[in-house]
Amino acid sequence: MIAGAADLMSRRGVNATSMRDVVRHTATPRGSISHHFPDGKPQLIAEAVTFAGRQVSIPLEKAMNERGVIGGLKAFVASWRRQLEATGFEAGCPVLAVAVDRYVGEPSDKDDAAARQRLLDLAEGVFAHWRRIMLAALLREGLAAERAERLATLVVASIEGTVAMCRASRSADALDQVQEELEIVLASALACTKK
Repeated sequence: MIAGAADLMSRRGVNATSMRDVVRHTATPRGSISHHFPDGKPQLIAEAVTFAGRQVSIPLEKAMNERGVIGGLKAFVASWRRQLEATGFEAGCPVLAVAVDRYVGEPSDKDDAAARQRLLDLAEGVFAHWRRIMLAALLREGLAAERAERLATLVVASIEGTVAMCRASRSADALDQVQEELEIVLASALACTKK
């Protein structure tokens, strides 16, 4: 159910992903939702964000450790390309969906503001983790901490934004362009450390 909710969020956003949709999408018994997620949709969405974050962070960290910054970037972009192309550019990032959707539950839900803030905090934590992975790789390759932090933010923000652009255009062209520019920027920054 958690993976199914993450998938639906990546395609539809948070608002358009209902508990009923998750049950249908995952072919699970209806009663299992309330059993596993007694706090309802906000709990399911929170677990889906955590799941989606790990789905990116584990291979990203592995790629950065094994291939270095430039190779890791290529692997990061390639993973997003595969997802976009495999879904006909329907699926993006469920973590981004949480960051841009306005409501978690029903718009009239009095607890919605608190639930939304919890989910925004969770999404920010996922983005921060991805930045820390990139930061660690840049530091290992000798970049100064302040510059490494800025570049880590640039990479994550660029890829997240570009995935959204690719969905809108139904093309990976923007991903190719952003990858090329990021490689130039990163290679230039890393070359300065070797002088």
